[in-house]
Amino acid sequence: MAQSVAAQKAFARPAGGRMKFLVGGLLILAAIVYLIVSSTQSSAQFFYTVDELRAQGAKAVGKNLRVSGAVLGDTIQYDPKTPELRFSVAQVTDDTAAIEKAGGLAAALKAAAADPNAARIPVLYVGPKPDLMKAEAQAIVTGKLGEDGVFRADELLLKCPTRYEDSLPAQASGN
Repeated sequence: MAQSVAAQKAFARPAGGRMKFLVGGLLILAAIVYLIVSSTQSSAQFFYTVDELRAQGAKAVGKNLRVSGAVLGDTIQYDPKTPELRFSVAQVTDDTAAIEKAGGLAAALKAAAADPNAARIPVLYVGPKPDLMKAEAQAIVTGKLGEDGVFRADELLLKCPTRYEDSLPAQASGN
């Protein structure tokens, strides 16, 4: 019996080994949770309307944001040598009921582009001019607002309203 007790003690793990294993496991679990949370937050970017962006004022300068608006056709300027694309986007309502009442997204974009009192933001995008860049297209720009009030887009997505009649993307206000 003395031999079996001695053999068990020889093969038993010391208490410190279990603690190290437990701490190591918890650290790995914490790292996995951190990676999941941080990647979810960075990819869960909301769209702001032009009005919402302007309401933030100086707080929005330098922050990575995504903004949606109607392209104003008479502001489109493209220089293929640089290649710089400059245009302005106008405020489009984020209220789905108002968009449906206006006759759909195409009608809401047309009304926004035609409204001289609609809030506007100039956009600068460096890259090739997309084929869908035209008046009254829905522009979704991702980038940063400069101190000069120009939104410098790193990414430009365009949605032609005559091709796709879906509603606006989810807005930051939660509507």
